[in-house]
Amino acid sequence: MVSPLAVPLPALPPVAGVRLAAAAAGIRYVGRTDLVLAEFAAGTSVAGVFTRNRCPGAPVDWCRAALVGGAARALVVNAGNANVFTGAAGQVSTRATAVAAASVAGCVPGEVFLASTGVIGEVLPHERIVAALPGLHASLADDAWEQAARGIMTTDTFPKASTRTAMLGGSSVRVTGIAKGSGMIAPDMATLLCFVFTDAAVPAVTLQKLLRAGVDLSFNRITVDSDTSTSDTVLLFATGEAGNAPEADVAAFGAALNEVLLDLALQVVRDGEGAQKLIRIDVTGAVDDRSARRVALSVANSPLVKTAVAGEDANWGRIVMAVGKAGEPADRDRLSVGVGGVWMAREGSVVPGYDEAPVVAHMRGREIVIAIDLGLGGGHDTAWTCDLTHGYIDINGSYRS
Repeated sequence: MVSPLAVPLPALPPVAGVRLAAAAAGIRYVGRTDLVLAEFAAGTSVAGVFTRNRCPGAPVDWCRAALVGGAARALVVNAGNANVFTGAAGQVSTRATAVAAASVAGCVPGEVFLASTGVIGEVLPHERIVAALPGLHASLADDAWEQAARGIMTTDTFPKASTRTAMLGGSSVRVTGIAKGSGMIAPDMATLLCFVFTDAAVPAVTLQKLLRAGVDLSFNRITVDSDTSTSDTVLLFATGEAGNAPEADVAAFGAALNEVLLDLALQVVRDGEGAQKLIRIDVTGAVDDRSARRVALSVANSPLVKTAVAGEDANWGRIVMAVGKAGEPADRDRLSVGVGGVWMAREGSVVPGYDEAPVVAHMRGREIVIAIDLGLGGGHDTAWTCDLTHGYIDINGSYRS
């Protein structure tokens, strides 16, 4: 069943220098695509950020090492098996996959980037990937965006993509991204798989700075269940086919990149496992922005807040609890809480004459806005999450079975 918060896939024009293909390799799923290959023009630069989980998958280790070279010619992504906690076998799988992809792409293995998502602790049957790659390469096309977005899904209920254009050095450039994510989503770098492609010419060093900043404003502001995946990967590939001057002012390009990243991050929250409501938490009045972020995420990660939203219960006491447990400066007698544009409590007490009716009406909607003013300073930040329903238990209680 598709999430009630799903958004339609946008029109996705070609990105010069990028070709993609998807296939059913039988890695875990039956009767659906589970393997994606992307090939890039020579001269493509790359940037990446990865999970901070201390038990990362073998593909994350591979990408971290490959990123040092700053160049990319191919990307291989499989769904159904995360290639995590597989010991030496995981390293064998990554090398075999990279070597096979390099062979069909005509490059060196260090220019191949890898990502895997799915079950943890099972050896990846990489021989199925290796066997499928020649056929995948033969079917590469510049318009296979939807197939690629679907091919990387696991418990996702809809494919996720976003695209923008910007002017860079006198040339129009395109930025297009696809992502997957639904569960095991918490802000600690990336919290999913995301691949962004542009025809802009941007040096790898600059690309890395832009990506890290953009991820911090998007993927690091979302949470579904507070669990940081072992496979989190965000990669950005710049083919340079747009022909812009590489030394151009990248401000407009960075803005377009940030829009794509935030759009994809919010699509992930909209597809949170069992989600029925999208929740935005705006925190103001904190001692600084860092503190505001911690408070916002404390509220976003609270099971009691999330279940109250699921039950459409305007229980602002749970929000106060989550603010207080964040470990950040807070003063009970300066704290204000609002929902749906209505202040329920101001400076530590219920607003005189508070009418719950408009708040209850807001809680019945699909998109919920929570406002928190700490009354201490100028710090502010925003986090996004979803409600917590029985659907989350149903999905995760039977994930392997």
